[in-house]
Amino acid sequence: MTRTERIVLAVVAAGALLAGLAHYLDWPAGLAFALAAIALAGLAHMVGFATEQVGELFGPAVTGVLQSTLGNLPELFVVIFALRAGETTVAQTSIIGSLFANALLVLGLVIVVGARAAPDGLMRFKPRLPMDTATLLLVTSFIIVIVGIAHATHDPAAQHERGLSTIAAVALLLVYVAWVVPYIRSDTPAEREEHHTPRIALPVSITLLALGGLGAAFVSDWFIAALRPTIDSLGVSDAFAGLVVVAIAGNAVENVAGLVLAHKGQADLAISVVKNSVAQVAAFLYPVLVLISLLFATQLTFALAPVYIGALLLTALAVWQITGDGEAVAFEGYALIAIYVILAALTLYE
Repeated sequence: MTRTERIVLAVVAAGALLAGLAHYLDWPAGLAFALAAIALAGLAHMVGFATEQVGELFGPAVTGVLQSTLGNLPELFVVIFALRAGETTVAQTSIIGSLFANALLVLGLVIVVGARAAPDGLMRFKPRLPMDTATLLLVTSFIIVIVGIAHATHDPAAQHERGLSTIAAVALLLVYVAWVVPYIRSDTPAEREEHHTPRIALPVSITLLALGGLGAAFVSDWFIAALRPTIDSLGVSDAFAGLVVVAIAGNAVENVAGLVLAHKGQADLAISVVKNSVAQVAAFLYPVLVLISLLFATQLTFALAPVYIGALLLTALAVWQITGDGEAVAFEGYALIAIYVILAALTLYE
């Protein structure tokens, strides 16, 4: 581990300590919220760094799945604590916000950076993962559209919204497992050999991962505790807080890792990190949280407001159209970013 990396990890630890002090010493809510958000991003970076070191032993498919899975730990804990606090809107919009943030904002930025890093301005990557991700997004969109229409039209099935969401969550998880197992086996021997010896020992990486996960659990609780008074003081909507603020803070790993990899010209790995996160939020994290919410008085379902149903379906189509051919240019990345900005502006005025 380099001296710079040690300093960064020390700063992450200091950030988590400050967030804890702000929570337990009743510092102003806005300051406590900001410190918790920074601490979450720092812990996400630590998890991402440790995952990258473990991933040096594998190919891009395994590395992408591993990094996106562990990178979503802060988001998982944030939603769980939001549900425990009865913040249903924040919990639900933060999940779909993660989808929008990764599929539109982060992917768009990665495409812009990757296209500019390419000698001919064209970012090239394997098309299989983008197509698989589009399929998983469309399956999730189908479930959300069906449940949403039943809810809006007062269909008899809407009386069993929780049961329908539970069945859909189990079905989605089965689809995800059917996809992810063959996918992580798809790394070729040549791709595995391209990886190098990790800079830190495996036990150290595992320890960092464990500390990052534990820290994310505590900081997420502090984050949610400061969220409500901060929302009230700023006058923003719950939807904006969940879809923009919480979603971006909880996806810092993909925000940073994808951009760095794209800048280095590692297009396949950059796309793998971002697209794996989209696939996991849609077909793994969302259904898992629906099932976990059965333990709480406030439960999560797939019933969304019509505007988000339409936005999710159009996002799936946009992702498929732009990345399905295995190449993208900068203006396509800007188009994805523009869609996200428009959607964020809509939630600001709700």
